[in-house]
Amino acid sequence: VQLQASGGGLVQAGGSLRLSCAASGRIFSIYGMGWFRQVPGKEREFVAAINWNGGITKYRSSVKGRFTISRDNAKNTVYLQMNSLKPDDTAVYYCGTSRGSWSSEDEDGYDYWGQGTLVTVSS
Repeated sequence: VQLQASGGGLVQAGGSLRLSCAASGRIFSIYGMGWFRQVPGKEREFVAAINWNGGITKYRSSVKGRFTISRDNAKNTVYLQMNSLKPDDTAVYYCGTSRGSWSSEDEDGYDYWGQGTLVTVSS
């Protein structure tokens, strides 16, 4: 299984970015997907998750109303639309595939990870 994350970059506070994660090597449409992020020196933290058909989404409280996770099963891709970005959102963002069809907030619920894409939000 391979996950290729892209879309990171440098943006000013209040700006927007859309992350993409393209998956291969697994039947994408039956697995939940998630986004996590990590700042150097800190543990990786949950950001958002989506179940197999997009019917259930979950978010960490600090990104609710600003971030939207979605998926296109025809393209084997999951997205994270990030609006109203804040300097605290600066991190390396990782996409992962859930061990099942559900959307999980627990890092242990994921078995494959992408390489990460850096998001830097300047104040």
